[in-house]
Amino acid sequence: MQRIFAPRGFSLIELLVVVVIVAVLALAVTLSVAGSADRQLLRETDRFESLVHFACEKAEQTGREIGVNVGAGRFSFQQLAGDQWQDVDGDNELRARAWLDGIHVALSREGRGVDLDARGAPPQIVCFSSGEMTPFALTLALGDVNPYRVTGSDDGTTKRDRVEAHR
Repeated sequence: MQRIFAPRGFSLIELLVVVVIVAVLALAVTLSVAGSADRQLLRETDRFESLVHFACEKAEQTGREIGVNVGAGRFSFQQLAGDQWQDVDGDNELRARAWLDGIHVALSREGRGVDLDARGAPPQIVCFSSGEMTPFALTLALGDVNPYRVTGSDDGTTKRDRVEAHR
């Protein structure tokens, strides 16, 4: 009669291989989630900077001032018609847009914070038909990743940079 030996369990090497595989998968998931928030924040920052740049170019081309209203939940564009600011119409490039869920926004001009909840106020940022712009700094933050800042200069240029965390 031949005896068949039943395995008594896993060898130490088999257990170590499984632990390494689980650790690598956990690391990959952690990095992809953290990287995802950073990519989303970068995309949102680039979107805002590009639209402000486009609005300033359009203001120069049309000879009409275009303003940017920044709110905690959204941003929108207005054109100056006479002495009144009017929302930009329709589904064009300068339509109102909501910020990405979870984004925290802070706007400052001349080093002072701007109230983002002011209703009926004129735009906080203006692109003038002369090519100039209201200087500003807009900081966008999402979760635990380092925020980004979009700055606009009085000469109409914009730039994006990373805000390094203070440790």
